[in-house]
Amino acid sequence: MRVGIVCPYSFDVPGGVQFHVRDLAEALIARGHTVSVLAPADDETPIPEYMTSAGRAVPVRYNGAVARLTFGPVTAARVRRWLIAGEFDVLHLHEPVTPSLGMLALWIADGPIVATFHTSLVRSRPLQMAYPLVRQSMEKISARIAVSEDARRTLVEHLGGDAVVIPNGVNVEAFTSARPDDRWRGTPDAPTVAFLGRLDEPRKGLEVLLRAVPGVLAAHPGTRFLVAGRGETGPDEARELIGDAAQAVEFLGGITDEEKASLLASVDVYCAPQTGGESFGIVLVEAMSAGTPVVASDLGAFRRVLEEGTAGVLFRTGDSADLARTLLRVLDDAPLREQLVATATSAVRRYDWSSVSHEILTVYDMVVDGRVEPVREDPSSRRGGWHLDRLRSRGDDR
Repeated sequence: MRVGIVCPYSFDVPGGVQFHVRDLAEALIARGHTVSVLAPADDETPIPEYMTSAGRAVPVRYNGAVARLTFGPVTAARVRRWLIAGEFDVLHLHEPVTPSLGMLALWIADGPIVATFHTSLVRSRPLQMAYPLVRQSMEKISARIAVSEDARRTLVEHLGGDAVVIPNGVNVEAFTSARPDDRWRGTPDAPTVAFLGRLDEPRKGLEVLLRAVPGVLAAHPGTRFLVAGRGETGPDEARELIGDAAQAVEFLGGITDEEKASLLASVDVYCAPQTGGESFGIVLVEAMSAGTPVVASDLGAFRRVLEEGTAGVLFRTGDSADLARTLLRVLDDAPLREQLVATATSAVRRYDWSSVSHEILTVYDMVVDGRVEPVREDPSSRRGGWHLDRLRSRGDDR
């Protein structure tokens, strides 16, 4: 099968959706399918052979974060050329109502189209503004996938229709086989707690974790907090927030995929203190796959990944004092940690790409069944340039 996948977000600063698209493409290629991915990327950004760059992106605030998107007539022309040359049996769009490549491809294409929705929002003004402009195009989608019940709820409430839930995938073996690193391995007197995420996105909850540090140190003075991720927050900001307790916090900066797997396999606890806007929680599954107990805020998406607290321990979202108490309970209870790891080891099997890619291929087969023509250009798209004028991102195509 020839599969075209469109990613709306730039690979210059990759995140969860980009990793999902990359890993899906590689899982499909491993199964013998021909895959081409279209995504924003600067000329200097290294991308794999199966990926085509749609050009540079510009930062736009979206869903409590900064997303790098691309839009406009020049980008639309690139999408059109890629689509026509690909002769895809199925086109798989990610976040097609985000004003970027997915929206453009949906507008331009016709044929077997699958769309995956990743976003989880209680209220979304951007979605409400975008929907009238894409409502007619949404009718061209043959099948919809949501990565979680939270993402499915957002789709139903804001856009209408429904979707089958197929979770994000994880290369479970990469984490189960990761080798611990002595730099990050904890000891009984100096256990280690890890955090991964964008440091300057408030919804990732780093401040919630930092405010919990003094409470943990009061009972376990040797505890080390390992913070990995890019962003402007660092030792100075931590010291301003929690004073001398900041000496227990080590900022590792950005790390590679291999280093991430090693970090998760080394620490005593992984902490996910996010405060909202999460539709899944893929790093939780990665930590679970590495055999590390997870402590996470009780967001709906996290509760479901952690099987309502049997595969990880939940604390009250945004409550640093409760987080400190929860971390101490897990650090002090070896049998609890063993139980969590055992339950998590079984739970992660459904998230392995071997299972997830099979579910997605089943959707592809359903939308392709009986069709003989590949995905093609929608002739009406050449008469709809007004969409671009109304939704063009600031600074695009420069």
